Amino acid sequence: KEKDKFTLFKWADELDSLGRIQDLFDCYEQALELFPTDEVIINSMGEHLFRMGFRDEAAGHFHKALKLKPDYPEAKENFYRVANWLVERWHFLMLNDRRRNHKYQQAIQKAVEGGCNTVLDIGTGTGILGMCAKKAGAAEVYACELSKTMYELACEVVTANGMNGRIKILHMKSLEMEVPKDIPKRVSLVVTETVDAGLFGEGIIESLIHAWNHLLLPPQSTQDPSRPPSQAGRVIPAGATVFGMAVQCLEIRRHHRLCVSEIGGLATAAAGELHSPVSCSSEDDSTEPYTTERLSRLPGGYTPLTEPFNALDIDFNNVQELEGLCSREVSRVRLPVTGEGLLDALAVWFQLHLDQQSSLSTGPKEDTCWEQAIYPVQTPHSRIIYIRHVCTLSPSGNPNPSLNAEAELCSALACLGTEQSSGPRDYTMLECAEMALLNNQPYHDSFRRALAKLITNLKDARSVQGPSQGQGLEVMPLTDPPSGPMDPGPDPFYVLDVSEGFSVLSLMAASQGQVKAYSSVEKTQHQAVLRRLARANGVPEEALEFWLNQVEDEQAVLQRPSREKLWSAIILDCVETCGLVRQKLMEKATLARCLLEDGGQIFPERIVLYGMLVESDTLLLESAVQGQEPTLGFNIAPFINQFTVPVHVFLDLSTLQCRHLSDSVELFILDLMNTNANYTNRDVKVQASASGRVTAVPFWYQIHLNEEISLSTFNQDSHWKQAAVVLHQPLAVREGDWVRLAVTLQKSSISISASIEEEAGETGTVDSVRVR
Repeated sequence: KEKDKFTLFKWADELDSLGRIQDLFDCYEQALELFPTDEVIINSMGEHLFRMGFRDEAAGHFHKALKLKPDYPEAKENFYRVANWLVERWHFLMLNDRRRNHKYQQAIQKAVEGGCNTVLDIGTGTGILGMCAKKAGAAEVYACELSKTMYELACEVVTANGMNGRIKILHMKSLEMEVPKDIPKRVSLVVTETVDAGLFGEGIIESLIHAWNHLLLPPQSTQDPSRPPSQAGRVIPAGATVFGMAVQCLEIRRHHRLCVSEIGGLATAAAGELHSPVSCSSEDDSTEPYTTERLSRLPGGYTPLTEPFNALDIDFNNVQELEGLCSREVSRVRLPVTGEGLLDALAVWFQLHLDQQSSLSTGPKEDTCWEQAIYPVQTPHSRIIYIRHVCTLSPSGNPNPSLNAEAELCSALACLGTEQSSGPRDYTMLECAEMALLNNQPYHDSFRRALAKLITNLKDARSVQGPSQGQGLEVMPLTDPPSGPMDPGPDPFYVLDVSEGFSVLSLMAASQGQVKAYSSVEKTQHQAVLRRLARANGVPEEALEFWLNQVEDEQAVLQRPSREKLWSAIILDCVETCGLVRQKLMEKATLARCLLEDGGQIFPERIVLYGMLVESDTLLLESAVQGQEPTLGFNIAPFINQFTVPVHVFLDLSTLQCRHLSDSVELFILDLMNTNANYTNRDVKVQASASGRVTAVPFWYQIHLNEEISLSTFNQDSHWKQAAVVLHQPLAVREGDWVRLAVTLQKSSISISASIEEEAGETGTVDSVRVR
């Protein structure tokens, strides 16, 4: 069997490299016919699926491998990496939102007791709303779910609650359902919560139009009030009211448009208009018209510039109104401005009317499981709107048939765009994290100083060595610091930037003079921006190359610039924006060290991991269904908590609701320049500075470019977020207690186990998790 698996994996890698994808999966299918319960084969197939972009399918394979062998480390790490695609984190928040659960249950119970005895739950998730209908006495309950993982989870939950066979769950989209093929007859009640922060993002309008036309009984008619409820159709929720508010917010601004006039000494005017892909006026239907944020937890806060305004009222029980939304005449709203400032975004939320008596609000001041929708203003820096008196809001042009349905609804219906000059706009899109990185001036200034120091040191070394000892290199005159761009000449210093996404570090290196810089920027449009910046800043065209244009295999991006040359500097992207160390970082560092010339350097040279003990109910609520009590009387937690991921990412520790139970402490050091300095295990003692329950260990990094220059991922200007290990069981501590954190490095995955020091010197292990 082991020989068979070895052959399979080698042949699969060969087929993958040749692009013979179908043959690759045929091999795995044959292997799984022979060894259907082999967790190694299942995990390996998941890895191939993930590399090809099939994240849902990959996640399913990792989960299956873990079920077969719960302590299988490779599958566990892979599963944690993709668990968000299996069960999105908001499922935990919603199930922990007792107010929301009870209001939905009450509305469903009233409807069923009022005569709606046939029910369809659209987008059932865990099956909770369908079970509410059955518990209320509905004669027939149907449910549909598109996600394979959530469908299987709902089936498990329904069975565990004794409703197997009493609720029919379909693995399909409601838009594909037909009567009598999928359900025997039209139903009298549709229940759904297919709404996102912007209300329309999960396709509720489209699904309800289809339901009214194909799956629901006709609505109650005022002309025939005697018709019983069991013969009329209705929807829960019955409707919604959308609200908006103009806001100023630096945190939103720096993630969506360029806010600086220079980056690391490079003037940015020639870059052209840069902004994030989040734009309600974009004609590219692949971009989202809004992003989501919890306004109450934005670093630096936000300033309302107007009072909240009513943007849209919608009746989900009126199919004619639903069908007419896209053709509704667009209105203009003139809003009195309540405070001066820069218009950075329109914040949007809604009130969901479950029935005539009960509503749920997703507003920024509400304690709710929902975030708010954010429509960033993409006005270029030179035309930022400074508002004093009146703000006029209207769509940016007439509804455009090329927009996707979500964008049409959000921009054309809700009037959520600022007035702009008509006509085509020439701009370049960067991801939100890439925009925030460009706006991170301390990051670029630090790299500029570190690069200048390295080049100066290398020049000094070459001057001392002389031509005969400098590998035949011509000695260039020393300038300290470089006064401006120079022709790289015949003997440049070679610098490679393998940062993920858009990066100007290679251009900053090239601007030092006597440098041949290689960038790993892939997109043609992004390369064009760097070329424009190079020309505008006097960097010779030949001083900047795009490495991936010359490297056939992206996996082999770390190689010599030419046969006889070595790199003077290699810039590695070490920390993901979400707050985790990048996968295979140490392996890349090991290879990079072999490609450096004498005196060359990897940037950064080392990374120090810091953490602290905190008590945070917020992190618990966002990580798993909490409490011993069943949710609305249903046994759900044991099933969905299988998908709990102990590492919580994309945190803003400065605004996280928590109590600090210790000072920050150094947890681990990753030395990228010195193999001998690294270790695989470390015990760290942390003293509790206050009594409480340790629920999590948040962590961040100090990134040392050299001995003098470093960056913190906890800085207020940082484009990085922080992360936290959430303990499976909270650890009670008293002020003065010592907690032992055992930190282990395996490849680029950091594991942390926590235990408390007993009075007799013994320790009791409390939790163990992996941090990638």
